Formats: sequence, C-alpha cells, structure tokens
Amino acid sequence: MFPILVLFALFTLLSACSNQPLPHQSNTESRVVGGDRDVKGCIRSAGYSWCEYTAQCERPWELAAEQGFALENEGFINYCAEAD
Repeated sequence: MFPILVLFALFTLLSACSNQPLPHQSNTESRVVGGDRDVKGCIRSAGYSWCEYTAQCERPWELAAEQGFALENEGFINYCAEAD
C-alpha cells in the first residue's frame, strides 16, 4: 500500500507542476521566429547584417565567399563600407 501512496503523491506533484510556465517563458511575451529584425530589417538570428555597399542584408560568410574577402568581421566591415 505504501508504494502506491508514494506514486500517487509523486504523480500529483508532477502533474501540478506541468501547467506552470518555464522560468524563461512569460505569458505576455510571444516569440516569433525571425522576429528579431534590426532597424534595417535584417534578421540577426539568421546571420544577416546590413551592408551599405550592396544596400541589403547579407550573411558575411556568403558575401566573403562570393567577393573573395577574408571571412572575419573586419573583412565584412571593410567591404561593406566601400564607396562606389
């Protein structure tokens, strides 16, 4: 009889906890995939950054491969700062 009571108590405790939001969640906060656009509209979580030279959102590693500059933050910054 004792093991059944222990299991019942455990089940009750666990089921009561399942309706609680996780610590990093809130009821008023909704997260949308791609909802982290910067002021230029680039989705940072997808790896995009604004490039003045091309006047569009670019992924630095893709642009580096296309244009042949070093794959590092400084290379992207220097390329995107170039004037026509």
